[in-house]
Amino acid sequence: MPHRPPIHQPRRCEPRPRERRSAAQRGYGAAWQRYRLTFLAAHPWCVECERQGRMVPATDVDHIVPIDGPNDPRFWDATNHEGKCHSHHSQKTATHDGGFGRPSS
Repeated sequence: MPHRPPIHQPRRCEPRPRERRSAAQRGYGAAWQRYRLTFLAAHPWCVECERQGRMVPATDVDHIVPIDGPNDPRFWDATNHEGKCHSHHSQKTATHDGGFGRPSS
């Protein structure tokens, strides 16, 4: 009788420890969420999409000049904010800010 070939079973890895602090720990708690809604109501369109001639709703509030945390004076400075769609905000964060919580070089 033929034998069944062995089944490949990858090694089970331990889950990686959480390397990033929560949004609230990074300064984006309830006060920021309220501010975000107010800002997006006043600036409803993604600035990058507008430059391309498209009208796409802004979903994220971007810090134009990257900040060093919630104690940075630019954190609440409305002139340092612009509305972006999630796609453009992610692209900007990954390319200009050092990328998703990593220090920029």
